Amino acid sequence: MNQQIFDIAATVIYTAMAAVAVYGVFVVVLLIRRIGQKQFRNAAQGDAFLEEITEHLRRREYEAVVEKCDRPPYWSKAVPQLMMMATTNRGTPLPKLKRNLAEKFERDVLADLEYRTSWITTIVKTAPMLGLLGTVVGMIAAFGKIASMQQQGATNPADLAQDISFALATTAVGLSIAIPLVLAGNVLQVKIGKLQDSVQDYLGRFLDEFAESIGTGGGPS
Repeated sequence: MNQQIFDIAATVIYTAMAAVAVYGVFVVVLLIRRIGQKQFRNAAQGDAFLEEITEHLRRREYEAVVEKCDRPPYWSKAVPQLMMMATTNRGTPLPKLKRNLAEKFERDVLADLEYRTSWITTIVKTAPMLGLLGTVVGMIAAFGKIASMQQQGATNPADLAQDISFALATTAVGLSIAIPLVLAGNVLQVKIGKLQDSVQDYLGRFLDEFAESIGTGGGPS
């Protein structure tokens, strides 16, 4: 392989791997922030919020519930937004309302998280493939030099060092990108699972109080 072509290929491969690594880190950080925005900071904050909402429901103060859910720091969190939707649509039959809430959570929260998580999976698959491409390019260059040196009647292993080093280095870099992202992806899946569990727990407790509230004084007010 011509040395100039090899140098161009090496630059392209290293640049692509750097871009993949940077984008992978960006997606992981973005997902961590997005999950943090959608859930309560801790259980104490969630329980305190639910207790306030419950008091409003028992007094059938539906507008107060909507106002509480639609202001900082709760307006961007999944549970308050679902509570607000339920309250503003309290005239809807409860089974249909529960279905609508599940669909909204799936569409507005989980779908976005799963879409971004899929990019991590793509990067995990792409990085080692780029490393393998570098290995192939490096070995082609090395064998090309071996053939050239044999024709000249002399072989110098030192002349092959750069090509073999590149072949091994790209493999190592590809794995170095993929392995941490595999771990990060698994951690994020656990966080998403905990978010789902949290939403189901708080929403279930809310709907119990909500059903009792609209049953005893229900309907729009």
